[in-house]
Amino acid sequence: MFSRRLSTRLATIALASATAFTLAGCGEDTNTGDSANNSQSGAGKTINVWIMEGTNPDATPFFDKVKSDFKAQTGAEADIQFVPWADAHAKFVNAIGGGETPDVAELGTTWTPEFADAGILSDLSDRVQNKDELVDSLVAAGELDGKLYGMPWYAGVRSVVYRTDVFEELNIEPPTSWDELLAAGQKIKASKPDMIPFPVAGDSTFGLLPWIWGAGGEIAEQDGDTWKSTLDSPEAREGIQFYTDLALKHGLSSPAATTWKETNLRDEFVKGSVAMMISGSWTPKSIVEKAPALEGKLGAFPIPGKDGGMSPSFVGGSHLAVFEASKEQELGWKFVELMTNEANANDWATQSSFFPGIKSLLEKAMTADDPLVSPFASQMKDAGETVPVTPAWGQVEAKKTLGAMLQAILSGSKSVDQATSDAAAEMTATLKG
Repeated sequence: MFSRRLSTRLATIALASATAFTLAGCGEDTNTGDSANNSQSGAGKTINVWIMEGTNPDATPFFDKVKSDFKAQTGAEADIQFVPWADAHAKFVNAIGGGETPDVAELGTTWTPEFADAGILSDLSDRVQNKDELVDSLVAAGELDGKLYGMPWYAGVRSVVYRTDVFEELNIEPPTSWDELLAAGQKIKASKPDMIPFPVAGDSTFGLLPWIWGAGGEIAEQDGDTWKSTLDSPEAREGIQFYTDLALKHGLSSPAATTWKETNLRDEFVKGSVAMMISGSWTPKSIVEKAPALEGKLGAFPIPGKDGGMSPSFVGGSHLAVFEASKEQELGWKFVELMTNEANANDWATQSSFFPGIKSLLEKAMTADDPLVSPFASQMKDAGETVPVTPAWGQVEAKKTLGAMLQAILSGSKSVDQATSDAAAEMTATLKG
């Protein structure tokens, strides 16, 4: 029978639509046990595992190996079901309502606090012994009230992808400040009128956040048990003004980009019409697959800080969670351990073009001799950020408050001050429930 806390949270969870997860994501191997020390106590048992579909285009070989290793270590079977991202949130809600949750599941990082607050996830705090070796932003996203409910698995981050051939032709160095970014865009605009120097995508929330954080602003702040949006703070407004001015004042974008999603950015880049864009660490590979002529002509640099350094960028990825209702808590945790040990975390990240949730592996990627890997890795480790860790965040995403605000500014229907005031009021009301 469900707890009273769970039953009262179900209605709230059902209101939140599936997160637009457009990614879409070790120190020593202390996260896995020596197989010689693992017993066969799971013989004859099967655990149910839900994994999101599509992150790794060919996940079968990876999970065949994991299942084989899991059985060798525990004697138990792992029944893995792949769930499309678009259907996942609703599937979880239905499973909760029907009392049929899996033993282990992959959760988008913005979902974990929501489900933890509902009382359906097991507290992993005492099980995770290598917390300091995990990527900080992924740990923070998996915590609620000081307890860890989501084990970091993998993640991606957004930086700036650009045409190296264009930069070389115009003698432009990768920008390291907002002024340098603007100057680079203006030089491209003057020299290549057929290209969009820096499109500002109106339907890309995660492209907006770095400018808020980079100016010293926050999306929302917590005061005790209450959250309040700070989109209307002077710092947040400064960042939003700079970002939207790239389009409205400086003409570095295109009017069509007012309604663009990240997929539209990628498509335009593939066509050769974009010089630089905010994009995920997982996209360069797909760009080259769609446009082989661009191979060797792509580079990346961290999103510049206002006066140097980096502006923080959202780290979006996945946790692995054990469900409270599972009768196989120990086996569930052993599966999580196996999935997140150094070898498997590295293999999954490599195959899926994401980064593992382990600092040491991320540091290796930072020094990789690959212009499409190391800048993203540096961005993630040194300037990775997460959205407010509150169970109500899913409802903020469902209402598309940030996207509506950005599009209102880009379309000219509202000023930055008016749009941020309206968005802050709506977000605060949502966060208060």
